[in-house]
Amino acid sequence: MQMQDLYMQYKGLMFKLAYQLTGSVADAEDAVQDVFIKAYNVPPEQLTEPKAYLCKMVTNRCKDLLKSARKKREQYFGEWLPEPYLASNDNSMESVVRDDLLSYGMLVMLEKLSPSERAVFVLREALGFEYSEISELIEKSEVSCRKFFSRARAKMGLQFEYPVHPQAESQQWIHEFLGALKQGNMNQLLSLLDKDVILVSDGGGKVLAAVEPIKTREHVARFLLGPVRNLATIGEEIAIELVQFNGQPAIVIRSQEGVIHTVGLFHIQGDLIHNVYFVRNPDKLNHVG
Repeated sequence: MQMQDLYMQYKGLMFKLAYQLTGSVADAEDAVQDVFIKAYNVPPEQLTEPKAYLCKMVTNRCKDLLKSARKKREQYFGEWLPEPYLASNDNSMESVVRDDLLSYGMLVMLEKLSPSERAVFVLREALGFEYSEISELIEKSEVSCRKFFSRARAKMGLQFEYPVHPQAESQQWIHEFLGALKQGNMNQLLSLLDKDVILVSDGGGKVLAAVEPIKTREHVARFLLGPVRNLATIGEEIAIELVQFNGQPAIVIRSQEGVIHTVGLFHIQGDLIHNVYFVRNPDKLNHVG
């Protein structure tokens, strides 16, 4: 098979794997490009199983990226959040099948894991690889892979019934949330938030954002109806829209020129909002226009 054919067949899978391993769209695109450039010079006899070979190359490349990224994130100003991902409608590298994506909240929780634990979790939970396949990809025994997976779930505090993919449940809550935010309705907003809700905001030291997580229903509601709502006020209009990011409902706040400067994603459990994530760092929003 020609390398161009391999690229067209596997680029989507490679991107999904790399994005979830790194939490960065830019790093994922670079990793996929690097792997295919290197694979171009691989003898055909080594590409008898191209999917496994390419996945192994991408996994190794991303594990290297994660090791260097951890040092940078230790010096990151404020809270660090993964880049939100806006899938296009065409058949390009950016197209992502929702069933192969972990929820955004899961991507946040993956930051608790070592590179090996993260690789096993993503390969198993997001992409559905068998332990025998994962063992070959990361060059660890099946027993070790099972231990990595179990340890990963324990570190994230996951019960086995916990949903890891974006849920195809009713989106009524997001419309109610959007309405409450636009209207400044404190009571309605409080009714949608879990009592232990946590809001995390990532500005990267480049734009205004909460440096520490905001906790409890009352504090989160005040923040949403104060600084966040003020950010979206243009004259008497509120430039807040509902968009699909990472295969799930999200809100975007646009400037008067139409530029997205805030993306908000959520973790919902029991019809209540348990976590709110606001990405404001402009470096993480360049790819979403």
